[in-house]
Amino acid sequence: MDLPAITEAFRSRMGEDSGLNATLKFDCGDDGVVVLDGRSSPNRVTNDDIEADCTIRISRENLVALMTGKMDPTMGFMTGKFKVSGEMGVALKLQKVM
Repeated sequence: MDLPAITEAFRSRMGEDSGLNATLKFDCGDDGVVVLDGRSSPNRVTNDDIEADCTIRISRENLVALMTGKMDPTMGFMTGKFKVSGEMGVALKLQKVM
């Protein structure tokens, strides 16, 4: 799955009000970023590299695995498949849109 497909998948999952109430950025390095803006009304998903309340540094392949349920979030974090910076509580709310 490429970045535009990932972005569209998050758009369909976010809806108008995800309950996220924060901004979260998936930083996939050279592949780009996906930003979930749960503060805007309606909620938005963009590929704009902006500051976010929480940033998850993850490869595109691991992000797809996370989205499709092939990677357990806790195990992925504990084994270093992704790194979280900023407000950890925002990352914990991610289940609402995964």
